[in-house]
Amino acid sequence: MFERLVASLSGRKVGTDRFGNTYYESRRDFAHYGRKRRWVIYAGTAEATNVPPEWHAWLHHTSDKPLPEEKRYPWQVEHRPNPTGTPKAYRPLGHDYQGGQRRLTAGDYEAWTPGG
Repeated sequence: MFERLVASLSGRKVGTDRFGNTYYESRRDFAHYGRKRRWVIYAGTAEATNVPPEWHAWLHHTSDKPLPEEKRYPWQVEHRPNPTGTPKAYRPLGHDYQGGQRRLTAGDYEAWTPGG
């Protein structure tokens, strides 16, 4: 709540993405920065991967305005936040959380031992 108050006083709202994140731009150029500061207030957890690519480009001054959010090609998939560290993270069969047993190899693997 406090962040939204400060954002409305020191910046102007530029827009909201499809995930509910709200984007702001400072009213004045920052000294020694030479341009306006841009920031996001997250709808949920403050996680950088929650920002879709269209708004990421704007946040990092790659584009002057946010890119359109519509899918342009049939091969494009919907943006997903990085699942690392969550139960949805990728874990191969040899991972400890997947039983810790990797597939047997064809005899081309020899475990490294120190001094050996």
